[in-house]
Amino acid sequence: METKVAINKRRSIRKYKNISIDENVVLDILNCGRLAPSAKNRQPWRFVAILDKTFIHKIADTIIKNFSEEDELISKQLLNANPSVISTANIIKKAPILILIYKEIHSYWEISDSLSIGACIQNMCLRACELKLGTLWIRDTFYANNEILKLAGIDSDKFELSSALLIGVADEEPSARDRKPLSEIVKWIK
Repeated sequence: METKVAINKRRSIRKYKNISIDENVVLDILNCGRLAPSAKNRQPWRFVAILDKTFIHKIADTIIKNFSEEDELISKQLLNANPSVISTANIIKKAPILILIYKEIHSYWEISDSLSIGACIQNMCLRACELKLGTLWIRDTFYANNEILKLAGIDSDKFELSSALLIGVADEEPSARDRKPLSEIVKWIK
């Protein structure tokens, strides 16, 4: 599959078939993430690949618990807290693979490491699409970062969870969501 085709076909998948994915396929996808460009070639990403359904449920339940406890505070701070956090946690429970993406805590490199990890995750999403697998890039781990790291045996004093990625065989074919036209987002200086 050509890159532009994968970019156009990639979708955020929220429904997965109950089909396991071979570990070698997961390694292939992780390797494509590893090959992403990174600021100063820091390669800040680290991965925890979770195939154990019980462990995946435990992480999702931790997100639900933490978000529910903080929901009132978050609602007051954001005015319109996104209720999709609980929905996302329930989607996590249905996926066969959960990849945690974490990095070393280092405030000087915060922005560049985050941008690099974004490139890494995009590479993984595009490779999964090419392999006819669906993905969902998850930010809602934010509500339980430290707890999730501890569950995975990662020192939350030294590392922080950046994001997570679901991978599986899609059980839906969502249409493309609207994108802003280039005329609204590009400024030319000639």
